Amino acid sequence: MKKQSTLTPKLVFKLWLAVAILILGMAVCYILVTNYFSNKHHLATEQRIHAPLAQHLIDEKFAEAAPFSPDGTVNKAIFGDLMHDMMAVNRSIEVYLLSIKGEVLHSVVLDHDPKNPSQFIDTKPILDFIASDYKGFCLGDDPRDMENRKIFSVAPFENNGKEGYIYIILSGEAYEVASSNIFNKFIKSFGIGAIVITSVFTVLIGFVLIWFITRNLRTITQVARRFKEGDLTARIENPEKTDIAVFAHTFNDMAETINDNLDEIKSVDELRRQLIANVSHDLRTPLAILKGYADTLQEKSEQLSNSDKAKYLKVISSNSDKLTKLVEQLFEYSKLEAKQIEPLMEQFSITDLCLDLVTKYEILARNKNINISLEVHDNQNILVYADLSLIERALQNLLDNALKFTLDDGDIKIRLQQNDRYCEISVNDSGIGISPETQSTIFERFKQASTEFSKNGAGLGLAIVKKILELHHSNITVVSEKEIGSSFSFALPTG
Repeated sequence: MKKQSTLTPKLVFKLWLAVAILILGMAVCYILVTNYFSNKHHLATEQRIHAPLAQHLIDEKFAEAAPFSPDGTVNKAIFGDLMHDMMAVNRSIEVYLLSIKGEVLHSVVLDHDPKNPSQFIDTKPILDFIASDYKGFCLGDDPRDMENRKIFSVAPFENNGKEGYIYIILSGEAYEVASSNIFNKFIKSFGIGAIVITSVFTVLIGFVLIWFITRNLRTITQVARRFKEGDLTARIENPEKTDIAVFAHTFNDMAETINDNLDEIKSVDELRRQLIANVSHDLRTPLAILKGYADTLQEKSEQLSNSDKAKYLKVISSNSDKLTKLVEQLFEYSKLEAKQIEPLMEQFSITDLCLDLVTKYEILARNKNINISLEVHDNQNILVYADLSLIERALQNLLDNALKFTLDDGDIKIRLQQNDRYCEISVNDSGIGISPETQSTIFERFKQASTEFSKNGAGLGLAIVKKILELHHSNITVVSEKEIGSSFSFALPTG
């Protein structure tokens, strides 16, 4: 037989794919996060280093020349030279002259057309940066790109009654272009290297992870295969120590359930064969008697006297009753066995029910000179909670059983005894008793306590009683002694 793999290729592929996606996703996140914070670090470092740049410019250039002409206009010559000198050293720097309100008064990188409205930038980052003593990390507006904020250097000045700021963008347009080109090359090289390294680690780590993750699953799969191939004792050892304890416990419970079901099926099959054999035997005798007497009446009707005919008819009627009773018992037991009967729970007087039964059975008991009675303390009217018709049927079967096995001049007594929440009902007789080795089997179907009286029934009476009481969550017990008598007892909840 071809050996099957422990785990399906599809499962292994999915595990590999999950691990690969997880590790590659972590690698991409690492690259993005590293780039983000490294860029922030670079910008913060640049801003910290060049923070005094604007103040140095003011100290150097405004010591000999004023930023504004006597007529109040911007001294464009000074600013032109200043800005060209600064930007010649570093093309990424953009220098702006701002008013105290943030209006851009002059810059060589902007078109200052008098027809266009003045441009303003947000002064809050400027004030925050100055308040931090030029040590904080602040991003300010870029007049050339108002959508993206940049690092800057700034210093306030006052000249001839006018206030303003020298505002320097440290990472201007040229810086952005150069940074973008360098970053694209860097991220490409870094990304390729990270992917290669990540792929290697994915293979190594993935192999180890999948081996550990599937270790217990492989064990469970092997045990399940053994169970499938017929080893019904196969179980997962120490399921609570596995990584998937719930799955392991579930498999063990399932295996136990399957074993129990198989045992039950075997038991039912054995009982079915036994049922067929017993029913065939119990039906054969009365049917043979019926056929024999019916054939005799048919063939010798003219030769038989009226008394013989009456006798034969009585035998036929008696065996017909036995067949009817047997069929009724079989039908009743089959419904109880299949749990097709639901008890109709109600409150009723068990005392009144037992009195009625004593009255009904009194005539049958008198024929054998048997005394039948009810014993209840102080004639209490005891109420119980049960199905009236089913309990009546159970008591009838117990009384039928008592009458069957009690000899002439004997006694049958129904005793009621109420406790805190239950009423104990017992049917006692002075019959032939039951041997100890037989007492454990008398409640099984087709089991009879005495072969001497086996002709009187099919052995379903006590089995029916047991099934009825099981529906009431109650148990029946027997106490018996040979040649002394038997006592059958059960309890019902009081109302």
